[in-house]
Amino acid sequence: MKIGIFQKTETGAFEGTIATLTFAADLVFEPAQEKTKDRSPDFRVINTATGFEIGAAWHDKSERTGKPYVSVKLDDPSFTYPLWGALTAGGAEDYSFNWSRPKPKTDPDTTANGDTL
Repeated sequence: MKIGIFQKTETGAFEGTIATLTFAADLVFEPAQEKTKDRSPDFRVINTATGFEIGAAWHDKSERTGKPYVSVKLDDPSFTYPLWGALTAGGAEDYSFNWSRPKPKTDPDTTANGDTL
């Protein structure tokens, strides 16, 4: 589900907005200045209204299609769980921020022969 739109700047940052029924924010994904480890984030996600960091993002590649994307983790005290999403090339100059609800884990007690009760 597309919940945001971003544009890439000359500095390699991404600027844009995400919005849902209960949450909206203007964000900038700033390239990390110094990565101390391979697993360190490639971007810091900043709320432009407050200047506070609310997440991190990493360059990644789809296992299925091989296409590059940016994996994003946003967190806020008002969230029950962190919000994970993906920034993907949308149009000519736009990048889409996509989110999907995590699939529930299957409880072995509710499954018989692979079928859900």
